Amino acid sequence: MKHAVNWVEIPVLDIQRAAVFYSAIYDTQLKIIDQAVRKLVILPYQDGVGAALNQSNGFQPGDKGPLVYLNAGEDLSPMLDRVEGAGGRIVTSKTDLGGTGFYAIIQDIEGNHIALMSAK
Repeated sequence: MKHAVNWVEIPVLDIQRAAVFYSAIYDTQLKIIDQAVRKLVILPYQDGVGAALNQSNGFQPGDKGPLVYLNAGEDLSPMLDRVEGAGGRIVTSKTDLGGTGFYAIIQDIEGNHIALMSAK
């Protein structure tokens, strides 16, 4: 087994608003995929590990569920610097994990708490 996680879906109520937020923090244009029972926005990924925003009935955003760590690239500072301008909030500022990397926790535009992680 290469990775403990291979796919994560983050609940959103307004897929358009969420797409704008995540496009801003990733500094890339993300597109909405409209399926019969849900709308998705696939976040940038590689090596078979990925995540998507999911707007579907019964799937509610919040800050009380599992904490998802998204890859912020080599240095999370550029992504973190775009969070507040995109309408999010920094919950925990960039924190050193003692040699294994850095993380920060944000609240996205939908109210989810999401961690960003990087090597430096």
